[in-house]
This record gives sequence, C-alpha cells and structure tokens, in this order.
Amino acid sequence: MTPALALFYGGMVRSKSVLNMMMMCLTAIPIVWILWVAFGYSLSFGPDIAGLFGNPFHYAGLRHLFTAQGPRVPLVGTVPAMVFVFFQAGFAMVTVALIAGAVADRMRFSTWLLFAGLWCVLVYFPIAHWVFSAPGLTATRGGWIVSHLRAIDFAGGTAVEINSGAAALVMALILGKRRGWPRDPMRPHNLPFVMLGAGLLWFGWFGFNAGSTLKADGAAALISVNTLGAGAVSMVAWLTMERLRHGHPTSFGAASGVVAGLVAITPSCSAVTPIGAMIIGAVAGVVSSYAIELKYRFGYDDSLDVVGVHFVSGIVGTLMIGLLASASAPAGVRGLFYGGGVDQLWRQAVAVLAVLAYSMAVTALIGLALKLTIGVRSDAQDELDGIDDAEHAESAYDFHTDRGGRLPPAREGSLERHKRREAVWPERAVT
Repeated sequence: MTPALALFYGGMVRSKSVLNMMMMCLTAIPIVWILWVAFGYSLSFGPDIAGLFGNPFHYAGLRHLFTAQGPRVPLVGTVPAMVFVFFQAGFAMVTVALIAGAVADRMRFSTWLLFAGLWCVLVYFPIAHWVFSAPGLTATRGGWIVSHLRAIDFAGGTAVEINSGAAALVMALILGKRRGWPRDPMRPHNLPFVMLGAGLLWFGWFGFNAGSTLKADGAAALISVNTLGAGAVSMVAWLTMERLRHGHPTSFGAASGVVAGLVAITPSCSAVTPIGAMIIGAVAGVVSSYAIELKYRFGYDDSLDVVGVHFVSGIVGTLMIGLLASASAPAGVRGLFYGGGVDQLWRQAVAVLAVLAYSMAVTALIGLALKLTIGVRSDAQDELDGIDDAEHAESAYDFHTDRGGRLPPAREGSLERHKRREAVWPERAVT
C-alpha cells in the first residue's frame, strides 16, 4: 500500500515535484523498518506500561520472536510472530507516508526524513499500543483504548487515519502555503497515476482490513465484503455530489471517493453488516467531498487533501460504529440504531478526541523544533522551479534532447541559481 500511495500522491502533484513526492512516501519504508526492528515493535506490542506504551526493551531487535521454543514457532494469534511483525510494520509505514501529502512541493527532504523518524517514535508507536495491542495478543495487558475504554478500531481509523490526518493538518500550518496557492492552478499532472494508485490501494485494503483477523474465516470474509461495499458506494456518492455541484463526475473524484470510503470502513469493518458498510461509505463520500473544500475557507494548504479525506473520513467511520454496530457482526456490539444506546458512541468519541489531541500536540512540538533548528521549508526559488531538481538532481520527464557534443554545465546551487535568475528576470525575484 505504501508504493501504491506513492503512485496516488505522485500523480496528484505537479510534474516538477513528482519524484520528491514519491521519495517521501517510499522512504517511509526503511525509516519505519529500522526503528521497528530496533525497538518500535516492542514499544507498540511489548508488555504494557500503564496502558500508554509497551516495554521498548522486551522485543528489542525482535528477540523472542523468531527462535523456535522447542518444537513450536512463536505465534501471535494463529500466525507466526514474525508474520505479525512485518504485517504491523506495514501499518506504520503507510501512516507516515500519508502525512507527506499535506507538505507536498515545499518541505526539505532531509527534514522530512528526520521528522518521519521522530514522529514514528513519539506519536505512532505509542498510539499503536493504545489501539492495536489488545490484551492477550502479544502481552497479558493491552493499551488503554482497546483494553480499558473498549472503543472499537479494528484496523486503524484512529491509529492510522485520524492520527496521520491530525499530523498532516499541523504540518501544513507550520510549513505555510505553497507559493502561489490558491491563486495559481495546481492541478494533478498525471491522472492515470492517481487512478492506478487508487486501484492498488483498494486491492491492498483487503489485506489491511481482513488481514487484521490473522486468520481466514467467516469474520475475514465479512470484513472483505464490507471493505468492497464501502469503497464502491463512497465512489458513487462522491461522483453524484460532483455531478450535482460542479456538473461533471471526474476520475479524480472517483479515486478520492474510493479512498474516503475505505478510510471510513477501516475502523468499523468488523462491527457492521454489509448494509451498514454501504451506509458508512455513502456518508464518507458525501462528507469528504465537502470537507476537501474547507482548506479554501480556512486558508490552510493541505496539498493533497489528507485532512479532507483521511482525517474527516476516519472520524466518520469511527463514530458511526456507535450508531450502526450490529451484534451479528464479529465485534458483537450494538450501536444506537440497533438498540445499544449511546454506550459505544461515547467510547468511540473519546478515542477520536484522545488520538486527535495527542497527535496534534506532539506533532506540533516536533514540527516547531525542526523549524527553529534545521528549518522545514525549501528554498523559495527551488519551490518555484520544482524541488525534484533541487532535492534529487533529477527530473521525472525529460522533454529535451542534448544537441552537440558539449558537456552539460555543472549544476548550480540554489543560491547561485536564484541570483542569476534575479539578474535576468528582475520581475521574478523572490524575497
């Protein structure tokens, strides 16, 4: 799903920034994995400490997880422990990569790498323990949201979607707007990339949701059906709203609608019936299609609509468990519309608020610390020219052919390039 997200996001940015966007997504894989092996898995799934995080030393280096104990291989549920290790690492990777969509076109790549590592350790790993470390899964006691609050978040509506969306909003505010936004058009440069990325994400989401059962059984089957239904209906809802409001259903809207529905069903896929999943998808498609326009009203530049899609749909899906949960679904709880009162609804609301507040607060501390020390924003001229060249010395599309036998001139630094262009085109000087 992380490479799929790289395609999805890569198509959404302008052509001069596509490589940087894809690099920000793909580098989430090694950053997370190194930290995950060292202590991250243990911090998320080690023996519980006060319901807040796991013991970071218990599984450090993945010890106790790969050595057979007599004739038996260590298990988590019904699968080998090492399968669970790399499965859960994928959740962490895609969560980090999601944040990149809000800072597209303007964040220093070196700062992004440092931010991603710090954010994993200080934000994602503790929240993953709160939400995913159920009692008896990898330790006797679990995180406070799943164990004590007993809120339902089967595959990451809070830990993945709301968490990354809240962080994305904070970083968009710290970085500020892209130069020229919203005055200049900043349309997606490659819609086939967007469509392909959305399709691959949809395919991967079956593993994301159904795979979280850690077995192939009736629960996994229902979750797969719910995942399909929510994505499908959300696409229809989004396209309907586009047609009614703007006159044309678009491919970009179809891709965004699918993702909104998948985000919303992520926390609720084990708690609702197929009809409930379709209702959740419809609501997510309608609400998120409106929510992506809030950035123009409030003036924050969330480049690729991480807030409008992931943050908002994550909240929708998490809260609607309290309304549509059915006792016939694997989670076995009743929501308000099924005679359960508001008991589950208030639990879901507390989980949403807790993750939102913690993620925003700690992300703000990380972002501001980086801004005041090494800086977070790319050079002004680099942003105008495109940060693919400035950050990676590459261009995604080579439309020019060298003529003659002369060697190309040496690449100038950003400051020298800025001075030269200011001398030639004073009206383009950037202060």
